[in-house]
Amino acid sequence: MTASDDAGYVHDPDAFDEDGNRRGDEATDRTGDDDAWLEEPIHPESIDREFGRRGWILVGMIVLAFIVAPGMILLIPPDTSYLFALLIIPLVPAVLLALTAVWATTRP
Repeated sequence: MTASDDAGYVHDPDAFDEDGNRRGDEATDRTGDDDAWLEEPIHPESIDREFGRRGWILVGMIVLAFIVAPGMILLIPPDTSYLFALLIIPLVPAVLLALTAVWATTRP
């Protein structure tokens, strides 16, 4: 099998000049496309980043994990062992908070 028969990527050192830029016509030269964001960067204020529904759901989970769950354990102590009451019960809102934080910060 020769290099021309290979359908995958084949490194050709002769296709690059001394600076590491690809030689050839402008249609195959991709170095300008990769650095275009450096010449005209997008200003952070021009991107739509509103608080919205996801932000309020995250705030609700923060209140649940840091105020409601510990308050419930303090006011209504569970009739279980020390380990379960103080480690396992707060773990549920903490996991929900972590999952909600990941969901709220990822944009579709």
